[in-house]
Amino acid sequence: MERNNEFLKYVPIFSDLGEDQLDKIARVGVYRSFKKDSVVLFEHEDGAGLFIIAKGKVKVSRYSDDGREVILAVLHESDIFGEMSILDGYSRSATVSATEDSELFLIKRDDFLGLLKNHHDVVISMLQELTRRLRAADMKIKALSMKDAEGKIATVLIQLADEIGKIKHGQVEIEKLPYQHDIANMAGTSRETISRTLHTFAKKGFVELDGSGLRILNYEKFKEAYI
Repeated sequence: MERNNEFLKYVPIFSDLGEDQLDKIARVGVYRSFKKDSVVLFEHEDGAGLFIIAKGKVKVSRYSDDGREVILAVLHESDIFGEMSILDGYSRSATVSATEDSELFLIKRDDFLGLLKNHHDVVISMLQELTRRLRAADMKIKALSMKDAEGKIATVLIQLADEIGKIKHGQVEIEKLPYQHDIANMAGTSRETISRTLHTFAKKGFVELDGSGLRILNYEKFKEAYI
């Protein structure tokens, strides 16, 4: 079945490539389909390649010794994962699972390393993406170690706003929040605390809840209050 490779245009690390170069990438990669709740890759397994989300959504998780899940990130269409193992050759650092039926595009390690050697702009874009993720990780580590429940949950909402939110006139709309138990696993707290805190934010005038979505009414003010 012929697939639409348009999504490659919107992958940040490929943003400076032309149509011919994107066509070459489309030819070396392969598609993999995953059902909701299936595991894409396990922590500690060998890194076979770089994954790009063509359709769907995945979560990146690690598990504590007692089996508790900590969600590090929720990734969406045109996001990449698996880049660390590609670059250093070590095993996977986290488990990735599909949170809805997903179509992933896999570029094998040797093919991707060849791409980096031939396209310096992709190298620069990759470094920018890694730096962005390091900054996000630093912010999250600080929140989890130093802040109260409101601060932790606000940090997760800010992370989601930056990744999937739509900003307009100072407001950020997140059309579809992750499930509350997933937000709890991202914030290191309980589902009950998530529900209570979201309603607290609403009472304070920071957010509006709309079904499965959420709107941050003054994004800059919200960040100033909790970061």
